[in-house]
Amino acid sequence: MARQEAPEKAVPETAGDGTPDGAPQPRSVRVVLLALMIAMLLAMLDNMIIGTAMPTIVGELGGLAHLSWVVTAYTLATAASTPIWGKLGDMYGRKGVFLTSIVIFLIGSALSGMAQDMGQLIGFRAVQGLGAGGLMVGVMAIIGDLIPPRERGKYQGMMAGVMALAMIGGPLVGGTITDHWGWRWSFYINLPLGAFALVMLTIVLHLPKRDRAERGAAKGRIDYLGAALLTVGITAIVLVTTWGGTEYAWDSAVIMELIAIGVVSLVGFVFVETRAADPMIPLHIFRSRNFTLMSVIGFLVGFVMFGAVLFLPLFQQSVQGASATNSGLLLLPMLLSMMAVSLIAGRTTTNTGKYKIFPIIGGGLMTAGLFLLAQMDTGTSRLTSGLYMAVLGAGMGFLMQITMLVAQNSVELKDMGVASSSTTLFRTLGSSFGVAIMGALFTGRVEDEMAARGGSAITQQSAQLDAASLAKLPEQVREAYQFAVASGTHAAFLLGSAVAVLGFVAAFFVKEVPLKGAGPVKPEPAAQQGSEKLAEAV
Repeated sequence: MARQEAPEKAVPETAGDGTPDGAPQPRSVRVVLLALMIAMLLAMLDNMIIGTAMPTIVGELGGLAHLSWVVTAYTLATAASTPIWGKLGDMYGRKGVFLTSIVIFLIGSALSGMAQDMGQLIGFRAVQGLGAGGLMVGVMAIIGDLIPPRERGKYQGMMAGVMALAMIGGPLVGGTITDHWGWRWSFYINLPLGAFALVMLTIVLHLPKRDRAERGAAKGRIDYLGAALLTVGITAIVLVTTWGGTEYAWDSAVIMELIAIGVVSLVGFVFVETRAADPMIPLHIFRSRNFTLMSVIGFLVGFVMFGAVLFLPLFQQSVQGASATNSGLLLLPMLLSMMAVSLIAGRTTTNTGKYKIFPIIGGGLMTAGLFLLAQMDTGTSRLTSGLYMAVLGAGMGFLMQITMLVAQNSVELKDMGVASSSTTLFRTLGSSFGVAIMGALFTGRVEDEMAARGGSAITQQSAQLDAASLAKLPEQVREAYQFAVASGTHAAFLLGSAVAVLGFVAAFFVKEVPLKGAGPVKPEPAAQQGSEKLAEAV
């Protein structure tokens, strides 16, 4: 308990500290938050915009065989660089590191838009992903610096809204840009948005001058070996989950070698971190029960959420005959529910300082929502599936931002960056495992059902059939395929509900450690007044 209580005295002293002369003015605060939300939007939006432009990109550049690497290179670079960005922010100050990540992201975006062949595009996407790894971590850590955890709940709805906007608007924006401006503008669109965020943050973002001294940063003590081992381990894990069952069989030599490399690298990383003078991820943060539990729950939320985002539109397009053009809108019931519940949970947390009940309720609703979605079949109406999605969205709304809030509340201020990056990394890895494992189960079930019903001829393109393609199939084959997709969706969501149960159980072990910033109100120094102005301004 002592290890969790200690940091609670540290944050209010610096939380919200603006310039050396006092707190930031409300107008500046509004611009800071706007710029941070734009940066968050860029990090979430990119892959969803690019997805709809992929057919056009392949048509112009060729290289169909390497198409998956356009996404894989970005994902790998993002996942591998996430913990490094968090540590660098703790060591050298968050503002400079965050601005650097934006610049790298914009350079990668510009180069990707100018790519002349598929090889160049893949390389430039890796550069873009390298910058993207610092965007989400930087936003979360800077908000952690500016706003005490007790007040941070007020902004959960805003962050959930940005996520919903990215998921809904990504495919629509990507399709519109590609049709009217060309695929290159799917990358160029990042430049004006990112430039605005960069300029505004450069001018108005002022974090505490004593930041580096208080956090014990020391130049020349970067844990290079730990960073290398962690990068290799994360890369191996992402490649296993990306290639397994698609590029290579799960029991192939390549997958087995990657698993071995990943395990050895991560075991070596843990060994190195116990001896490093300034470890890349200080292992002592995992001694906090709440931080460890939030990492586990974050992994499970990532596992479930990205599996749902993948299979729900597929079910609605293939089985319910929905249009692929508005695929983002198909998730609206889940995303609106998630946003509304996140806002309510955040406000309640701010008003009461209590939060333990939310992971419990969220875990229960997430499990129930996935179990309900597993019951969908060829006769399920869009209204019914929408209600089921709303239940799942409510569960995720209770969990999405609470996990980051409790994780940051469980560490000292000097570890805010690595806490934010570790939580983000676990969610990213969870999504990789979720998509891979649920995808393998889905594909296997579809193939089995199609073979049993004499429709194996279209099995290889089973995930590519939309409503228009289905209409051209013979009725018997179409019905067999729709049944197979419904069966595969049932299996995937049933697995998801079993995984969600683990999160529900883990939530009961969370300790109700008071949030920093709670308690009797005392005369506030300028730093804390800055936090109050921040809350009022937005």
